Amino acid sequence: MLAKNPLLLVLVITAGILNYVDRQLIAVLKPILARDLGWSDADYGDLAALFQFGAVAAFPLVGWLVDRLGPRLSNLVAVGSWSLAAASHGLVVGFGAFSLARLALGATEAMGTPTAVKTLAALFDSRGRALALGLMNGASSVGAIVTPLAVPTLALIYGWRICFLGVGAIGMVWCAAWLYASRRLTPSAPADETDGAREKDSWRLVLADRATWALVVAKVLSDQAWWLLLFWLPDLFHRMFALEGGALGLPVACIYACAAAGSFLGGAASSLLWRQREVGVARRRVMTVSALAAAVMPLAAFTDQLWQATALLGLVLAAHQSFSVNLFATLTDAVPAARVGRVTALGALCGNLGGMALLAATGRALAAGSGYLPILLASACAYLMAPVALRLLATRVHFP
Repeated sequence: MLAKNPLLLVLVITAGILNYVDRQLIAVLKPILARDLGWSDADYGDLAALFQFGAVAAFPLVGWLVDRLGPRLSNLVAVGSWSLAAASHGLVVGFGAFSLARLALGATEAMGTPTAVKTLAALFDSRGRALALGLMNGASSVGAIVTPLAVPTLALIYGWRICFLGVGAIGMVWCAAWLYASRRLTPSAPADETDGAREKDSWRLVLADRATWALVVAKVLSDQAWWLLLFWLPDLFHRMFALEGGALGLPVACIYACAAAGSFLGGAASSLLWRQREVGVARRRVMTVSALAAAVMPLAAFTDQLWQATALLGLVLAAHQSFSVNLFATLTDAVPAARVGRVTALGALCGNLGGMALLAATGRALAAGSGYLPILLASACAYLMAPVALRLLATRVHFP
């Protein structure tokens, strides 16, 4: 169960935190940036859309790139490129240049998840992989907690440009540490991966594989809750409890702390349930329990107590992270190692598209006066369908 080098695991986790901090900087610094650069809310919305578009457009390419480069080089390219893109925000002048920086950051950060999943699949055996993925997946929640607490103070002291340049510099330090720590990690794919990675019709094989679509459909259905709360949670609490500004900080931080805990516990649970030649059963049991827990989401609309709602939504995100960790672990079990990067990227691409559709539907539902309850119910139903879809579509898929 142990990684070949514990330092590599620490660096993969740290890269996940950096990935989230880099993308969240603009949200935390929005009031300062809007004042200094004269942005409107529409300008900010366009920048957010450009970041998302960059990621969606890049996913098919980065999946192929990660599979071709292997864990050592793909980590270096991923963190190095997105750190340069983040630092460029601190140097640009004008909305057009800032837009290009956001587009570049979205495209380069798309490498984050495929690279991390492929790296941990190479470092850990099937039993320990879920726990390692749980630690990595929880990194995004840590970034969600740390960024709003630390960055505003640093921006007031040093200015917003230094914040962008600083996180870029930290990324370059990370690259140096990775080069040192991974010097004994083979830069090329193992022998059993080489043939699949080099076939000219490799994408045809990926798309023809039943396991690919089982995992992609499960991800699209399960990601609904994450996308909804990621973008609409502050507004939900504002509408329900009239919270705004600093008053949102503690309950939101608690919810994401629950998400981080769920990521770790979900990985540990499947590792503890694991039996020889029954790893797929253990993963599916944890995912089923996690989906049932996530389906309590609509109950948050029926409470008038802030901390009851916080506890319910904290449980939802904890369950989501537990499900997500075991879905990624199932992917590494069921998909040939040479395709892990591409299948992960395809799942992320479809999950992003599904999330974008849900976010648009949420805005329209609120504008029509329907409130959050229909959207919460739809997300809960989607979650209950996710393990069912995985089971039905993967009926003939071999789980080692």
